Amino acid sequence: MKKMMLAAAASATLFGLAGPLAAQDATEKTVAITYIVEHPALDAVREGIVAGLADAGFTEGKNLKVVARSAQGNMTTQTQIADEFAGLKPDVAVGISTPSAQALKASMGDSPVVFAAVTDPVAAGLVTDKEKPEANITGTSDQQDYAPMLSLIKTLLPEAKKIGVIYNPGEANSVAQVDGMKAVGETMGFTIVDSPAAQSTMVPDAARNLVGKADAILLPTDNSVISVLEAIITVGERAKLPVFTSDTESVERGAVAALGFNYGEMGKVTGKMVADILNGTPIADIPVVVPGNQDLYLNMKAAAGMGVTIPDDVKASAKKVIE
Repeated sequence: MKKMMLAAAASATLFGLAGPLAAQDATEKTVAITYIVEHPALDAVREGIVAGLADAGFTEGKNLKVVARSAQGNMTTQTQIADEFAGLKPDVAVGISTPSAQALKASMGDSPVVFAAVTDPVAAGLVTDKEKPEANITGTSDQQDYAPMLSLIKTLLPEAKKIGVIYNPGEANSVAQVDGMKAVGETMGFTIVDSPAAQSTMVPDAARNLVGKADAILLPTDNSVISVLEAIITVGERAKLPVFTSDTESVERGAVAALGFNYGEMGKVTGKMVADILNGTPIADIPVVVPGNQDLYLNMKAAAGMGVTIPDDVKASAKKVIE
């Protein structure tokens, strides 16, 4: 037990708090948040959750205590954090990403759990019915329609036939995304060339494996992959192999383009769900939500570096253009 607590404390990142929960005022609510790894999209979700709670009247330092733990990409640590949360007994536990949510579901018993940024909560075993979730778990999904992104690639790269996909085969949502891309891609004349990477350290090799085999790379919302995006960008620049993603935050980091969700807004929607639970709404009455529309983000410098020409009409349709 002592070893477990030390491991969890070592990975702690708290909003205005350090270490285990202190004595709590009876009117103060506690929300415990965990996430598998730190990268801009998940960070935006976490910050959005806190903002959404504040919008609903739950403010840190007044009537809310937020505890946040990063697993630093380690599933053993993630399990330890989930067990720690079970002992802390927060009013609501939040898992950002599929592995984090799965760990909480396994550890929290009947305590309220909310997930965020989970692509396919049914395939991940979190809920069986998104419209009528189980009594103690609901949340937000970033499940996307792949046809618009593949259509964008076809517009930008008319000669492209093979799309490389890097993903973690051990993450259920990543596998579901790749299967979805293959099904949609086949109807659009694309062959999806998958290049699995079971952990982040294997991602650079997975990217290099696609050189000469794919005309472009399309990355799913896979945390193991997105956390080391820069390594993929380096391969793309050197090989003139354009890199596209489903994560808009990745465009600022060097991807050519993304059609995806605003993860900060997703966090706010999640925070509102948490607030509803804190106010007494039964989880069974809160369906799983896929918030917002897909927004187009473009990086003109990255496009030029990877040999992609962005037509004026595509640029004009973008929500954000990074020059």
